[in-house]
Amino acid sequence: MKKTHLGKIVFAAMLVLVLALGACGKDNSGESKSDKDSGKKEEDLYSIEDFNKIKENKGEAIDGGSFTFGLVSGTAFEGTLNWNFYAGNPDAQVLSWFDEGLLTWDENYVYTNDGAATYEASEDGKTFTFKIRDNVNWQDGEPVTAEDWLFAHEVIGHPDYDGVRYGDVSNIVGMDEYHEGKAETISGIEVVDAKTLKITYKESTPSLITGGIWTYPLAKHIFKDIPVKDMSSSPEVREHPIGFGPFIVESIVPGESVTLKKNENYWRGEPKLDKVTVKVVNPNVVVQALKKGEVDTVSEFPVDQFPANADMSNVEFLGDIDRAYSYIGFKLGTWDKEKKEVVTNPDAKMADVNLRKAMWLAVDNDTVGKKFYHGLRWNATTLIPPSHPEFHDASNPGVAYDPEKAKQLLDEAGFKDVDGDGIREDKEGKELVINFASMSGDEVAEPIANYYIQAWKEIGLKVEKLDGRLHELNSFYDRVGRGGEDDPQIDVYAAAWGVGIDVDPTGLYGRNVLFNFTRWSSEENDRLLAEGVSEEAFDVEKRKEIYNEWQQMMIDEVPVFPTLYRSVLVPVNNRVVNYSIGDGTGMYLYEIGVTQEEPLADK
Repeated sequence: MKKTHLGKIVFAAMLVLVLALGACGKDNSGESKSDKDSGKKEEDLYSIEDFNKIKENKGEAIDGGSFTFGLVSGTAFEGTLNWNFYAGNPDAQVLSWFDEGLLTWDENYVYTNDGAATYEASEDGKTFTFKIRDNVNWQDGEPVTAEDWLFAHEVIGHPDYDGVRYGDVSNIVGMDEYHEGKAETISGIEVVDAKTLKITYKESTPSLITGGIWTYPLAKHIFKDIPVKDMSSSPEVREHPIGFGPFIVESIVPGESVTLKKNENYWRGEPKLDKVTVKVVNPNVVVQALKKGEVDTVSEFPVDQFPANADMSNVEFLGDIDRAYSYIGFKLGTWDKEKKEVVTNPDAKMADVNLRKAMWLAVDNDTVGKKFYHGLRWNATTLIPPSHPEFHDASNPGVAYDPEKAKQLLDEAGFKDVDGDGIREDKEGKELVINFASMSGDEVAEPIANYYIQAWKEIGLKVEKLDGRLHELNSFYDRVGRGGEDDPQIDVYAAAWGVGIDVDPTGLYGRNVLFNFTRWSSEENDRLLAEGVSEEAFDVEKRKEIYNEWQQMMIDEVPVFPTLYRSVLVPVNNRVVNYSIGDGTGMYLYEIGVTQEEPLADK
């Protein structure tokens, strides 16, 4: 189950240095106009350690009341409002208010028996028996059953399923045969009784109890007569979705807002709030919306705007290390829809590892974090972020900013300026133009993309925006390959990943994973990812050793390079009580309350 904090929007092109840009402009004092307007001071540095995860309660909650959650996004949310079909974090944030998983987890991301279902594992760790609590019901009054849980697996494993969750269930015995049409049932799943389900997995891995179990049932009494290929676009998903969470969807303005009422029969207890509104808030007006009391909180506050608004009188700022990182990805192949695996192209434009590493060396992420994010975004070194301190290799320095070394690397690799115009040609002496895809979003999206292009120009590379512009979030991810179609015009792209509860990076970089947008693969990568979830990886020290080796391999191979680790800042109106962010706080959405009818405005 999701805790009170609802996660973060995964934006691309996250927040990089604008030192070389004219977008901010300078006056005669040498101070940028944007700095003057925002009131921020260059010397202001903060640490995520300065913030609490749990809000200080001020006053007693009234009976009922309403709450407005601002979903910060420069684009509409897609509206695929079912866990079994959704693909983007904006939809997940809406979903969290009215639906949830059957299992919850503790502060170490390990499944507990405190959720809507309990579990027991067999001695060999392969067979799990789940019992759904008797009082867990769909919001139309029908019980959530073991059949519903089985049905979700059957839909995801169906050949006509058009979602991205098959990798979450592929470890189940008999799933491959069912998926390939060789069996009519999934042999590894048994409905013991109405509320009891037994699942046998092919491999016992340490990831099973930290996110490796698909915990989202699908209401069979609603979906059973809908063809699988039509489910994700059906009214039951898009217009009147159902769940068993603390609130019930009343109305939807597509892409803009969702209005919910409390679920009086929620299994944990009746929610304190009568009404919740989730609405999209453009990143450019977040501060105004908070100051006016138009929203009680937002999914994420722009950290670059924090110094100028740290003294906002009507909110308390909460903070946590984000389970996410920004990165630059290189297109190195395509997706084979039939085989459902990446096909790496050794002749791709970005195939030379030295070209990729030079582009990493050209970017000064350390200065980005300090100068423009005041320490609340900081230089990323590896692809396992510090949100997982047990497995993040803090001793690995990654690749440090060094444009002169980048130039040397390109010279040695054969990318030289043949005609003396300051721009390098390819190894054959032909024009080299690198197409760069980046997303639109908040007011810094354009200058950030421009900075990357300028930084790469400084080492002699001609990089141009795809189609000469930035791209809306959904369009961007479609072109990068979310649907399995890779736009051949894209060579490099800026994006960000929210990482899972479990540290296993297979879901982003595995050979058989659609989200591996770089389409890069190698036998060494296969080996390390497999070892990371092997039986020997139950030994935490051994698992650390494996993932340290994987982190270094990804630095050496550079299919992507991380740019910034991120903190998440969440301002919460002072009238709100029982609110927290992050995991393991023991607080849940149904407990949120307000001390007065109207939000407080900034004085």
